[in-house]
Amino acid sequence: AILTQMRRVVLTFAASGLLAALAHGEPNDHVRQAADAFEQGRFQDAARLAEATGQADAFALAARSVLAELICGDTELDPLALERAVLLANAALAGDPAHVEGRLQLAIALSLKARGMSRTQAWRTGLGEQARDLAEAVLVDDPNNAYAHGFLAVWHVEVVRRGGGLGASMMDASLAEGFAHYEAAANLVPEDPGLHWQMARALAAHNPRRHRDRIEMAIAAALASDGETALDAVMMRRAAVLAEALRSLNANEVKRLAREML
Repeated sequence: AILTQMRRVVLTFAASGLLAALAHGEPNDHVRQAADAFEQGRFQDAARLAEATGQADAFALAARSVLAELICGDTELDPLALERAVLLANAALAGDPAHVEGRLQLAIALSLKARGMSRTQAWRTGLGEQARDLAEAVLVDDPNNAYAHGFLAVWHVEVVRRGGGLGASMMDASLAEGFAHYEAAANLVPEDPGLHWQMARALAAHNPRRHRDRIEMAIAAALASDGETALDAVMMRRAAVLAEALRSLNANEVKRLAREML
């Protein structure tokens, strides 16, 4: 959510931007090096190398790298780093307003910004709606974009959790839509652990008792992955932690743990 998205993602968390960058004539050495650094989990190096190229694809990769560094960390999200991700994603869109990866990374960054706000603050800023609109616009252009589907799957669950029935109605969110987007994403990239982990986490944060079967299936899918990148490995470790929590903790403890995780 969000590599084969991020060589294959969060939030969070698509491979299209990177593959496009490597396909544009002579691949830029900085882009190649940035892609390698990303796969190895050297996200700060990846961001620095990608940003140096000044290309839309590379700006999107830089934004993705900054977000991956944040998501993989064990501390509070750094607001300055989040803002940097927003600026990098917007730089990609300045070069190409329809840039798929740029829109997806901006959606993830905006959602993470909203995560740190109260429900009222998030509503007033409109960040959740902006993030949704970006991902939905990607699906208009690319209906089979697994990572836009994955993002929207979690978006719907999170809005239902935070907004309740009234908030979900006002934002046109529903669990049914979340499940439909997750099914679409899982059918397109069944091997992506981040996709499955993020849905498991979102459902556990919402209602681990009601959604236990779905959570366990998503965790099992995450743990069945080959885990090809450093980011994959982080997502799989977190899925394993949640699996153990489901076995050993009560529902309120599981919910609290899931809400603290990324």
